[in-house]
Amino acid sequence: MSRLVSVMLVFAAVLCGCVERKMTITTEPAGALVFVSDVEKGRTPVTFPFTWYGDYDVMVRMDGHETIKTHANITPPWYEVPPLDLLSELAPWTYHDRRYLHYKMEKLVLPDDASLIENAARLRKLNLQTPD
Repeated sequence: MSRLVSVMLVFAAVLCGCVERKMTITTEPAGALVFVSDVEKGRTPVTFPFTWYGDYDVMVRMDGHETIKTHANITPPWYEVPPLDLLSELAPWTYHDRRYLHYKMEKLVLPDDASLIENAARLRKLNLQTPD
């Protein structure tokens, strides 16, 4: 009997599923460089695995467009909340958790010469002021 139980436990361990987590980041327009928590992930559209739920720092860069620096709070699905996460790891199938983030890139608007000179004069005046 104990031999049968042992064989069943080994068989169950081999068949245990897991959770496959993937995040996809897209931008409009495509081709932006993506950094997630200071790690370069590639150019959009980009898909990569992630291992934990929580807050991620996301930075999206593209020449001629404003850089986006933001946070993405990835919340766990119901089957990944303790103590249910133990059961999802022991299930004989694989859960697929897909997350999608989309960012719209704004064109970079460079200031004209007159506003640059005006801003420089204002900062120079501010810098030369003595504190009271």
